[in-house]
Amino acid sequence: MKDKITNFFQKLQPKFAKVGNNKYLQAIMGAMMATLGPMILGSMATLISVYANQWHWTKVATICGNVNVVTIGCIAIYVAFLMGKNVASQFLNDDDGMAAGIISLMSFLIITPLGKIKTGAFIPSTWLGASGLFSAMIVGIIAGRAYVYMKEHHWTIKMPAGVPPMVSNVFASLIPSLIIGTFFVLVALVFTLTPFGSFHQMIYTFIQVPLKNIGGSLWAMIFICFLEQLVWFFGIHGTNVIIPIVMPIWMSMDMQNLSAYQAGKPLPNMIGYAFFNVVTWSGTALGLILLMVFFAKSKRYKTLGKLALVPGLFGITEPVIFGTPLVLNFDFFVPFVFNNAIFVAVAALLTKIGVVARFCGAQSVFGLPIGIIASCGGSVSIIIMQLVLQLVLSPLLWYPWFKRADRKALTQEQQSVEA
Repeated sequence: MKDKITNFFQKLQPKFAKVGNNKYLQAIMGAMMATLGPMILGSMATLISVYANQWHWTKVATICGNVNVVTIGCIAIYVAFLMGKNVASQFLNDDDGMAAGIISLMSFLIITPLGKIKTGAFIPSTWLGASGLFSAMIVGIIAGRAYVYMKEHHWTIKMPAGVPPMVSNVFASLIPSLIIGTFFVLVALVFTLTPFGSFHQMIYTFIQVPLKNIGGSLWAMIFICFLEQLVWFFGIHGTNVIIPIVMPIWMSMDMQNLSAYQAGKPLPNMIGYAFFNVVTWSGTALGLILLMVFFAKSKRYKTLGKLALVPGLFGITEPVIFGTPLVLNFDFFVPFVFNNAIFVAVAALLTKIGVVARFCGAQSVFGLPIGIIASCGGSVSIIIMQLVLQLVLSPLLWYPWFKRADRKALTQEQQSVEA
């Protein structure tokens, strides 16, 4: 039976690899990961501004509030540029995508409705943040792919050989800028004649909200956790294949929570990308490492546990994943595949009944140690929950499977000595 399952996934491995290497998914993943800097800075600024308001540090609260506006509040602007840049660089080996990113950003701003005041026009923040995230991604894909097409078909102005590359690149992007920009001018015009009023509103109504309702549900996250770990078990990078599909949905939910948290309103979303990262921190493998360190009878697992302990406390679990190994090791199939989903279900239940506070949506830096990374959630209860999950529940879930594997390893060591 094991051989049949393994053979089945080995046959699927090229298809999963193809999905993971898909240029558009890679562009989405690259764009979202590149926004983590502004997201983390904006998250920290939001947390500081909340406490600064409570302590009446008005100037600090004002500055931090401004930081939040130009980072998380403008996240769609960053994504619009990064999507165009990444799409172009994925398809063109000799192009860094900077021109495509500028064209994509220009196109996004063209379709964004302006507000009017007596002294001139302004860009409302309505579509610059989480609400405009998906339209920014779509504009970036369209603009970036159109730029690639025109570059590949030489719809460019070629300069003489002696012209510096910087000048040559500017003229090479001139025709794509004019054509793509004109296209989005027409798009903006067409949507002013519809009940939606703008491209943003249409995308938000028909794509972003339904996707949030489907991909942003608890059951969807539980399923994603299971599927991610399942493909990981068979040697396929589950994070690269699965997470890019849902990352924009979960991050937009975090941004909604951060806005509500800053305004002192109830947090609308129980889950999100921050919830996922903290709850499934280290892939729940720290529990296995602790069992190896304190309970292993075999030298193999005792030594591996000692080597993996310090990295494991910082969420780096590659030593135990590949040293055990956990990949294609049916002795650990059940905990490796199901523990993340169980953790998400338990954390959601504790949040639902009010034992644990909802995550404020603040993003954390990868590599923070256990407990510290949970402090970004905005509540002591979240820190306590992570410690209990990782130090108590995780070892319990791993224990039966570890005990059997350790006994088998000990027997092999004893037989080797006797031989």
